Amino acid sequence: MSPLSAPQIRRRKRRNGAEPLVMITAYDEPGARYADAAGVDILLVGDSVSNVVLGHTDTLHVTIEDMVHHTKAVAAAAPNAHLVADLPWLSYHLSPREAVINAAQLVRAGAQSVKLEGGRNRLEVIRAILDAEIPVMGHVGLTPQSMLAMGGFKVQAKTTDAATRLIDDVLALEAEGVFSLVVEGVPAEVGTRITEALQIPVIGIGAGPNTDGQVLVFHDLLGLSNRTPPKFVRQYAQIGQAITDAVAAYAADVRSGSFPAESETYPTPPDLFQ
Repeated sequence: MSPLSAPQIRRRKRRNGAEPLVMITAYDEPGARYADAAGVDILLVGDSVSNVVLGHTDTLHVTIEDMVHHTKAVAAAAPNAHLVADLPWLSYHLSPREAVINAAQLVRAGAQSVKLEGGRNRLEVIRAILDAEIPVMGHVGLTPQSMLAMGGFKVQAKTTDAATRLIDDVLALEAEGVFSLVVEGVPAEVGTRITEALQIPVIGIGAGPNTDGQVLVFHDLLGLSNRTPPKFVRQYAQIGQAITDAVAAYAADVRSGSFPAESETYPTPPDLFQ
């Protein structure tokens, strides 16, 4: 199978009979391999690597070099899922030219598209990246790269004026040519109205059940994160505890002398040291 393409994703609207899109973050080859085997549609090399892999409290600490490194690792899994990579903070804020150069680095690392945050304030940058023939996924609502300006990770579009401005933003992004859109941290009705307003698919994360798809962070879904999961997260496993239990069992076997056993040891040739 060929990986799912940006034009194919563009057509995935639930109201037209399409199945909801399933998107999950990935940061390395094993995670991408396991998620792809589960049949997800989109793998996002997210700048959330800053939080869940590198131990920072926000996404502002990762660079384009970090994102290229992790994109290469995910691409090494040769997934059938579409691979989209985040443009990190300050990689597209200084000039359209620099944004194109950075987006191209992610494509050369294996991404099939790039994602960036913001609304009408990012139209010039989006236009430049699209002119370079690189598909762009938008991201609005709670945009983690704006957490300092927002005063933290807070639900957005909680007033009529704010929701109206957000809908204006997404219409402008669609008109500019993004092939899909992530909407994060908004009331469910806002997520519904955005989805209804657009012809492109809307992927929600904390945006209610009526979007065209959902995305979750790999570590949140599997119980690997050291933070309290956000309200919108459903944890499907506690892999972190399973890892601790397995390592503890290994440590106990080493200390008791039961590991390695004879079956785990190479035999000594009879003439060795003769």
